[in-house]
Amino acid sequence: MSAAQPTKKNIRWLPLESNPEVLDKYVRDLGVPAPWRYADVMGLDEELLAFVPQPVHAVILLFPCTPKYEEFCKEERQRIDKEGQTVSNNIVFYPQTIANACGTMGVLHSIANNWAHGGLLKLKEGGVIKNFLEKTVNLTPAERATALEEDTTLASVHENHASTGQTATPDLADNVDLHFVCLVERDGHLYELDGNKPYPINHGPSSKDSFLFDAIKVAKKFVERDPENLNFSVIAATTAEEDDY
Repeated sequence: MSAAQPTKKNIRWLPLESNPEVLDKYVRDLGVPAPWRYADVMGLDEELLAFVPQPVHAVILLFPCTPKYEEFCKEERQRIDKEGQTVSNNIVFYPQTIANACGTMGVLHSIANNWAHGGLLKLKEGGVIKNFLEKTVNLTPAERATALEEDTTLASVHENHASTGQTATPDLADNVDLHFVCLVERDGHLYELDGNKPYPINHGPSSKDSFLFDAIKVAKKFVERDPENLNFSVIAATTAEEDDY
């Protein structure tokens, strides 16, 4: 998939907090009905994954953007550009051209890839997110990025929720060194969806039954690249009823 060209509009959003409560309220206002919700993954060890509410349909990872990570991304791109990779036509990918919008990109990717092409997720008719997805799902990635830049309704909902949560809201001009990516399973493979990369990353075979464990293996690789850094968190998108956990 082709990547979007960098925007010349210099659009900046306030970052979202990596907080399931914030994300739940955010997606309700976007028009995503219950039981779709987000839940903290309390640890990456297999015994702790048993406490994650099932089924899990996407995993959102928050991690620090460090020099080690930037170097890894450079090497990863060189390898894929040389060797190629398989990417399902059913993957919906949105490049990020808005500064500090990675939280919304993670949420957007988690919803889009569970709604599009016969996905399980049903969205509110006339809701913000359904209107946006219907308008953009058949566009190129570059056109999707432009559509997001121009969607003032979605931007307004984002702004309303970016100022909530437990941490102090940063200044709009601040450069945030934490980043969100989304992991999803589609057509038997695990994909990393990072709007700052030129295309989805195929991390190999997966299934709906093994998805959480496969996604956590990928998350562990992020941690292993910066083992001294503690600024990692993992959130699962689930349709478990709230009373089930």
